[in-house]
Amino acid sequence: MLYFASFILISISIWIGNAALCLFLGIILALCKEIPETFFTQKYGINILQTGIVFLGGSLSLDSLFELNSSYFLLISLYVITTFALVILVGKILGAGNKLSYLLASGTAICGGTAIAATGPVIKAKPEELTTAITIVFLLNAIAIILFPLAGDFFDLSEREFGAWVALAIHDTASIIGAASIMGEEAVEVAITLKVTRTLWIIPLVLGSAWFFRNKSSKFGLPLFVIFFLLATILNSLTNPSTDVVTILKAINKVCLLTGLFCIGTQINIKSLKSISLKPVILAVSVWLIIIPTSFWLVSIT
Repeated sequence: MLYFASFILISISIWIGNAALCLFLGIILALCKEIPETFFTQKYGINILQTGIVFLGGSLSLDSLFELNSSYFLLISLYVITTFALVILVGKILGAGNKLSYLLASGTAICGGTAIAATGPVIKAKPEELTTAITIVFLLNAIAIILFPLAGDFFDLSEREFGAWVALAIHDTASIIGAASIMGEEAVEVAITLKVTRTLWIIPLVLGSAWFFRNKSSKFGLPLFVIFFLLATILNSLTNPSTDVVTILKAINKVCLLTGLFCIGTQINIKSLKSISLKPVILAVSVWLIIIPTSFWLVSIT
């Protein structure tokens, strides 16, 4: 019965394709039914998530950096680095926890739930830390889809300006596209193009995280799946696979990441949920309130 329920919920998760929902469905299953330690979601959840990260590397190309609008590349790179550092700094001030702050920094600066899911296994984050980070980012993204188009109309932004703004200020790709699509096709094209640049920062993020959080007693800090991630990215750059191949890789990545997040959710219990504090919420919201006007100003002068 537990296997059947898991299969149905995983299928629903993949069909809907929302990272936070996958996590929540896993949590709901764990709260309704005690999950034994020998169950596949407990034993293989992290492995499934790591497999998704490898396929993510296979869908990314280093060459893509040079195909993007050069006028925005430096801006986005500075934005990613500054935002990441800001979240870490504010997190230390608030005492939000090193790994939780790191997860929120990854999601805020780079690619929402995808960056958090990719970083979590690398830094050996606890399930409750992943839950907290993804939940907060999901809620902020939901708010963004509603408020950003209203702000775009109020400030009379062009589609190009609005697309650039949401590409910087909103965390998750789906939410960026959702907000941009309300404004028009040009806004979507600009938003997607600039978001790709942010997403490519997953590569140095995963590699840097693996080194920084490595076992200090180990001579070689990179986990095996990180090595495969890097090799997959290099292979993508050298072979320049067709659009169909990249689409398949992204689909496998999506299935693995969503399934892995569901499995992580089943590892959550009531005790771990009660441990979520107000500090990470304050951290994410306060940094976002800085990012929104700053990114608006940057877009207006570019």
